[in-house]
Amino acid sequence: MILDLDIGNTLSKWRLKDTQSSEIRSRGAVWTREEWRPGADIPDLDVVESVRISSVARAAVLDETVSLLRHRVPHVYVARSTRETLGVVNGYDEPGRLGVDRWMGALAGYQLAGGCCAVDCGSAITVDFVLPGGNHLGGYIIPGLRLMKESLKLGTRNVAIDPESEAEALLEPGRRTVEAVNHGIYMAAVSAINRIYSEVCDQQAVALPMLLTGGDARVVSRGVHVPHAVWPDMVYGGLEACFPLTLAERAGKMSGAPRVPEPVSLEKIRAGLAFSMLL
Repeated sequence: MILDLDIGNTLSKWRLKDTQSSEIRSRGAVWTREEWRPGADIPDLDVVESVRISSVARAAVLDETVSLLRHRVPHVYVARSTRETLGVVNGYDEPGRLGVDRWMGALAGYQLAGGCCAVDCGSAITVDFVLPGGNHLGGYIIPGLRLMKESLKLGTRNVAIDPESEAEALLEPGRRTVEAVNHGIYMAAVSAINRIYSEVCDQQAVALPMLLTGGDARVVSRGVHVPHAVWPDMVYGGLEACFPLTLAERAGKMSGAPRVPEPVSLEKIRAGLAFSMLL
């Protein structure tokens, strides 16, 4: 079995993948911590032969995790943000400072679509662009839905936005404080994503497919105007591309990869951008 770990600052996700069939056997999530317990926090390591890790947690967390795993598992692979990988050139002046989860998303998106806008809707919302040809432009970081809600300190942090809500309802004025907060932060998030996408495509004269991932991707997706796909395993896809361990992965197949959305024409993007500037 292969254990894939996506370690965030607050939440860590894992999945077990069959080495022979490339099928996902199980998955889960736990709070990020410095001391891990196999069988409770992560799966029983007796069945694991390889581990792949993407971590944005503090260095001590990664070091403790790797130390534990190397005593129990034959092969441990740790993803790093580098100057160039798999045909993608990192857009950061200091490549190592790009969050590795963003780098994995950019790499996965490029392998799938040959150029993309990768949006990760987690604690923060990150938007990264990779042009056809592999030039990573860099990206944007804005507060995520939960972080924006917590910053308002209005006692609504524990009332989540219903992921089944229609975008039209979420964009209406709220009639209660919790609705006003939820609708306001939703409007802020989706408006920012839509505007960022249009502005960068206009500047670069290219219409890119958009891929969404992260815990809030499903609800954010409802307010994104351009064609897009939700890919929950996009960070895992980057790990698969960087460290292919199964026959399917070596053939370029990433688990759970969606069909690449056909973007609207650049002319339509520019027309919508010009109209928004008149409002």
